[in-house]
Amino acid sequence: MTTRHVKRAFKYRFYPTDAQAAELSRTFGCVRKVYNLALAARTQAWQQRAERINYNQTSAMLTAWKKTEELAYLREVSSVPLQQALRHLQTAFTNFFAKRAEHPRFKSRKKSRRSAEYTTSAFRFRDGELTLAKIADPLDIVWSRPLPEGASPSTVTVSQDPAGRWFVSLL
Repeated sequence: MTTRHVKRAFKYRFYPTDAQAAELSRTFGCVRKVYNLALAARTQAWQQRAERINYNQTSAMLTAWKKTEELAYLREVSSVPLQQALRHLQTAFTNFFAKRAEHPRFKSRKKSRRSAEYTTSAFRFRDGELTLAKIADPLDIVWSRPLPEGASPSTVTVSQDPAGRWFVSLL
């Protein structure tokens, strides 16, 4: 019998410095932009050529977008949340084609959840301090409860609710 590891998410409030808040807000905007560009590209390819575009193709598009002048700002934020946005879009399309969900919608500035997901390669968790890629200082997290002994986060999701409160969720 194999042992199963149950992944649990632990959500904490944190208080970013002004510089961190600006960097994270920029990241949220870029994540939304990349998601919408990829969704538009996939929708257009299907409508015009009845062609399905997969994650690898959108990932290659992201590299090309970063090289253009009008989207050069995408290079300023960590690439991991941008790649994750493409993976989320891929999952949305997988669910759509399997008739488990509706067609993916564009993310709006007003209504969409402001969040960015960082995988293991884009954050460092040491001695109760969490440092994200492209952000110099560790986040000021309020540890309302301890993480389980020996737990090492596999994914970190940073989000901001409509009231402007910041949260970090460790999976």
